[in-house]
Amino acid sequence: MKQLTILLMLSIFATFGCSQKNGSSANLDKGKNPKIENYVKNKGYEKYQVATFAGGCFWCTEASFERINGVVDVISGYSGGHTMHPTYKEVCAETTGHAEAIQIYFDPEVLSFDKLLDVFFVAHNPTQLNRQGNDVGESYRSHIFYHNQKQKDMIDKKIAMLNTSTFNNSIVTKVDSFEEFWVAEAYHQNFYEINPRQSYVYNVSRPKVEKVMKVFKDILKEKYKS
Repeated sequence: MKQLTILLMLSIFATFGCSQKNGSSANLDKGKNPKIENYVKNKGYEKYQVATFAGGCFWCTEASFERINGVVDVISGYSGGHTMHPTYKEVCAETTGHAEAIQIYFDPEVLSFDKLLDVFFVAHNPTQLNRQGNDVGESYRSHIFYHNQKQKDMIDKKIAMLNTSTFNNSIVTKVDSFEEFWVAEAYHQNFYEINPRQSYVYNVSRPKVEKVMKVFKDILKEKYKS
C-alpha cells in the first residue's frame, strides 16, 4: 500500500504535462504570438550569436541556460512545426508539429556554442523519444535547430562523441536547419523565477536546474554562485 501511495504521488507531480502544468493559465492564450525577429527588434542582439534548442518543458530549459555565464537572454517559444503563430494550447494539443523550445542569445567571447551543447545534453535526457520523463508528446521532443553549417558540424560531432562515451542508450535528438521561432505567451517567460513554488516548477523543473548548476558550477553567472 505504501509503495502504491508513493507511485500515485509521483504520478500526480509528474503529469503536469502541457495541458495541466500551467493549470488555468491556458486560457491566457490570446492574439498572435510573434516571430522572434519582431520580439527582439531594437534590443541590440545583432552582435550576439544564437542557439535554438528543444529539450522538454521550456520552463526547465530556459531557467537552466539563464544561469550560464555568457548567456545574454533566453526566450521561451515554439519551433519545428508547420503552423504560424502557434499558441500554447495548440502546441499542447500536438497538432502543430512544434516543440517547446528556447532561443538563446549568447556572447561568443565568453561562451562557446560547443559549451552550450554540453549544457543542453545535461539539462534533459536526449535518449527519450518524444518525451521527458512523464511529459509525453512530440512537443517535448529533443531537437536542435542549427543556424549555420559550423553549428551543424559541432552538433554531429558532439552527438557521435556522447553516443560512445556517456549514454547507455542512443541519442534520439533531432537535428534540423532553423526555420522559424515563435515566441511563447508572456506568462511563460521567466516562469521558473516568477513561480518558484508552482507544483511543476518545484517538483520537476527545480531538480533539472539544480543538476545543471552542479555540473557547470565553474561557468555560472556570479549571482548563482554560492
